[in-house]
Amino acid sequence: MDATTVRADDLLTLLAVARTGRYTAAAQLRGVDHTTVARRISALEDALGGRVVSASGRGWALTPLGHHAVETAGRIEAAMSHLTGGGVEPDPVSGVVRMSATDGFSAYIAAPAVAALRERHPELSVEIVTAQRRAALHPGLDVEVVVGEPQSSRGHAVELGRYTLGLYASSAYLARVGRPARMEDLEQHRLVYFVDAMLQVEALDLPRRVVPHMRDGLSSTNVLVQVEATRAGAGIGLLPCFTADRHDDLERLLPEEVSESLPYWMIVRADSLRIPAVVALADALREQTARAAAMLAGRG
Repeated sequence: MDATTVRADDLLTLLAVARTGRYTAAAQLRGVDHTTVARRISALEDALGGRVVSASGRGWALTPLGHHAVETAGRIEAAMSHLTGGGVEPDPVSGVVRMSATDGFSAYIAAPAVAALRERHPELSVEIVTAQRRAALHPGLDVEVVVGEPQSSRGHAVELGRYTLGLYASSAYLARVGRPARMEDLEQHRLVYFVDAMLQVEALDLPRRVVPHMRDGLSSTNVLVQVEATRAGAGIGLLPCFTADRHDDLERLLPEEVSESLPYWMIVRADSLRIPAVVALADALREQTARAAAMLAGRG
């Protein structure tokens, strides 16, 4: 290896690939086209004498040599930030962090956590992709928050906390069609819940066990749509309590019989654990979830 042939631009390009998992996304970060990214990665591999990335089913992953090179790239990026900042020590919690989480978690846990974090670190930018899916550490994501314990993951996984689901209906709906007094009465009502055929998360496959005789009324892949559909009188919703309890026109039904507790898990990409901004976001999500424990459990 001839270290004198290693160019800083090539190392910073590798850093962008490590953060995004794809050449096209890295090109956007660097302000170049994807062929330039490919050329710079190839030049870096020639200079270092080995592969720095390898193709995987979820994009490009770093090789051991790539991990070593990214550490150097991070120091170069920090030094350049220090110079452009007029000699002022740069805030390490800066740049873009990308995460994925469910709709409800994104709206009521992640959003306030990010807002508070950015007050302390204004150079931080967080992109949130809302999705209801299994943990897979998709390309370009640093952090994923999912429902249910991940069965396998290449990243660091930790349980954040638990939330409760219950049955809800609007006051107007109950006045119009009557209030179910027993579980058997639910058979006369339609269910508002996820689209069964599109449900990817095993932990959310609850209706077959909890309310097996209820027929679907309105289904959506978005839990906030489910809440609004229930408020509009489309049926009885099986909803996260923390998304339903904030609406005075929704009433909880049969809480003793139907109270399902599910866990939120957070997975952080192993490569991203070296990035201070990612660590800061993960800590903020963990703290915000703990502060919201009573709300998530349906106690306020």
